[in-house]
Amino acid sequence: MENFWKWKNLEIAWQVEGQIQSSPIAIVLIHGFGASKEHWRFNQKVLSKLAPCYSLDLIGFGKSSQPISRLPYEKFTPNSFNYCFDEWSQQIVDFCTQIVQKPVILIGNSIGGVIALNASEKISTKCSKLILIDCAQRTMDDKRLYSQPLIMRFLRPVVKVIVRQRLITQVIFKNASNPTFIEKILKIAYPSKNNIDKELIDLLYKPSQRKGAQEAFRGFINLFDDHLAPNLLKSLSIPVHLICGENDPWEPIEEAKKWQSKFSCIKSLDIIMGAGHCPHDENPDKVNPILKKIIQEAM
Repeated sequence: MENFWKWKNLEIAWQVEGQIQSSPIAIVLIHGFGASKEHWRFNQKVLSKLAPCYSLDLIGFGKSSQPISRLPYEKFTPNSFNYCFDEWSQQIVDFCTQIVQKPVILIGNSIGGVIALNASEKISTKCSKLILIDCAQRTMDDKRLYSQPLIMRFLRPVVKVIVRQRLITQVIFKNASNPTFIEKILKIAYPSKNNIDKELIDLLYKPSQRKGAQEAFRGFINLFDDHLAPNLLKSLSIPVHLICGENDPWEPIEEAKKWQSKFSCIKSLDIIMGAGHCPHDENPDKVNPILKKIIQEAM
């Protein structure tokens, strides 16, 4: 059943599967950019057999509030929101504290992985494990500019000026938020084409038609200086498990392998052969057993 929770005068949509009162832990699922709690459609019920399993819509996505975006240099207004990893992470922290009220295992996909990393530092002893599924590497962040081609480094200031403009981001968003374009992107994200169905297209398309959807888009594409996963992993003592699609078009698996060799908190790396950026949805039959094994080890 879908529920709503008031957070900072905003509405957060969430749902829970499983009511195992004796369970010492709970599971919290954090979706990626443009997705929603429904993106765990093949995972949440399966995992709820082990422990209560929660999913929620991040601010700006799904059925949660979509307030006006406020970039760091813009004037504060009561109905605006700074779409950034600290705010999304605080949403998760407060959700765990106020709604879940148990130690948690955080599972995040894409930017949900960075959010999970950041949130885990804030709730510390109340987070027993992290599972990052194709965690966002954020190659366009200013701190990674050195790794970009020279032309991209040269054009960065121009790009920043362009994407600040609402008129421009509205045009980009309008062109991208239609079922045909969404299906094309999904065929890149899901290279095996498994589970690209009307349900998946709709769960991405319908929230994009809400009044404030373009504001979350504007806020996100202006995140040029925010948290990077390696910086968060440096000081983390909580066990971290990585799951990656072999053919992720946006997050190279070589980078995840570097993280595994560099950071002692990373305990495992599972590669889902043939899968892309969202292996939990593209190939749940391979991912769910891995998730269940990691969760069972924490109980």
